[in-house]
Amino acid sequence: MRKNLAMFFVVLLLAASLAGCTTGTDNGEMVIQYNVGTEPETMDVHLSTGIPEASIMLQIYEGLTRMDALGQPQAALAKTWDISEDKTEYTFHLRESKWANGEPLTAHDLAWSWKRSLDPELAADYAYMLYPIEGAEAYNSGKGNLADVGIEAVDDLTLKVKLVGPTPYFLSLVSFKTYYPVYKQFVEADPEGWHLKVETTVANGPFKMEKWENNQIEFVPNEHYWDAGAVKADRLVFSMVENASTELTMFENGDLHMTNTVPGQEIPRLKAMPELHIFPYLGTYYYIFNMEKAPFDDIRVRKALTMAIDRQKIVDKVTQGGQLPAFAFVPPGIPEPNGNDFREKGRDYFEENLETAKDLLAAAGYPNGEGFPAFSILYNTSEDHKLIAEAIQEMWKQNLGITNVTLTNEEWGTYLQSRDEGAFTVARAGWIGDYNDPNTFLDMWTTGNGNNNSGYTNAEYDKLVAECLQESDMNSRNEKLHRMEDIFMEEMPIMPIYYYTLPAMVSENLKGYSSIIIGGVDFKTAYIAE
Repeated sequence: MRKNLAMFFVVLLLAASLAGCTTGTDNGEMVIQYNVGTEPETMDVHLSTGIPEASIMLQIYEGLTRMDALGQPQAALAKTWDISEDKTEYTFHLRESKWANGEPLTAHDLAWSWKRSLDPELAADYAYMLYPIEGAEAYNSGKGNLADVGIEAVDDLTLKVKLVGPTPYFLSLVSFKTYYPVYKQFVEADPEGWHLKVETTVANGPFKMEKWENNQIEFVPNEHYWDAGAVKADRLVFSMVENASTELTMFENGDLHMTNTVPGQEIPRLKAMPELHIFPYLGTYYYIFNMEKAPFDDIRVRKALTMAIDRQKIVDKVTQGGQLPAFAFVPPGIPEPNGNDFREKGRDYFEENLETAKDLLAAAGYPNGEGFPAFSILYNTSEDHKLIAEAIQEMWKQNLGITNVTLTNEEWGTYLQSRDEGAFTVARAGWIGDYNDPNTFLDMWTTGNGNNNSGYTNAEYDKLVAECLQESDMNSRNEKLHRMEDIFMEEMPIMPIYYYTLPAMVSENLKGYSSIIIGGVDFKTAYIAE
């Protein structure tokens, strides 16, 4: 999932109505204050791609399952399920549940919503998340029919799903936002704008949206939620402050219970404080090369730039949150069928070697950087993104003689649009796993995939991704996943920089929240301890 730590620029000093945040009481209410980091790009669950949006949606929506802190699926909208012996057919038995407006939520709503995600006219970047379902890819690509998609509402409380092959992470997939149900009546009445208004954003999660204005979203408990008794907070207030230093000041002034991130340069000072938490985070921070633009269509250039930076210096001097230098794309922390870590078996695909980097650049026609065309590093607004880009800019200058690199800063929505349209040469990016399987880092790089902004294409790679969907032998599938990463990293359309952690400041009074390893903070059971 696209990652952002501090985005959409606002200078926001919270008004007196936020006073008392340290204890979480405001006019007798238990109010939890959190900074989500940006105005969401979209609140359409089937079109969104970012972590900020996912964090907001997690409070008001719920899928068939819900992730715990370790990224493991737990029963949610579905109370039980049956899986066929060959693991290609799932029958979900739903709870009797309701939308936030009190109307019944049925299996028919889920079936309609999932098929909407696949509608070719919607052109959802994440439609491929439903490709494990029989007929889904064919319909989404315009080569098949909706009637052939393996999603069936048997009755109001039974949903049957047929898969193209065993999918070991399918119970995790159905917790993801692309699988959330949406309220058909309002979506059909206003397909473009239903998600822009509080009154038509009818969801089914533990909270409901009450207000969205002045760079702030407020949520109150959803009294119709099936597990409403587990919700303890009276109100959630999500601020949208992109400046991490301002965010930290707000926390230290008692105006936030939890931050979205922490400026790397402040972490040494904060390490002695119990409020600093370094959460595990299953993801990789990297730069994308636009392979459709010279000179980044030359693998020698991509490899030279990748080998000529000092990752340890970046994590030690800039991010300072326990991140690890990355020499592959799939991060540590994902188990193989035998229980070993995928990264342990997978190798480092390159090393930092200035002599080799200089030789590659010279072979590409740019000895000592001479004649290298001007280009820019695109990043979304964030102090750390800027500092990382400046460090890499200087390393390329000192190590390779490339002197005409500029930096381009864009706010979150514009930055995503630039990436999607290929309006960049090199762009910063981050990917947090959508589920705990190597596939979540690999299947996005297929030809034409909505999240593949590099222009990368490889027929053998595409074939392996398709084979993994149908592979019944999990050991054979695992070998194919390693082969996919081998191919991808050999061609190097991206430059891995580090494996994520998530530094955040958390009030000692905030309890019951869940910082999920695959992204988002779940406040369903959160409360303020007096």
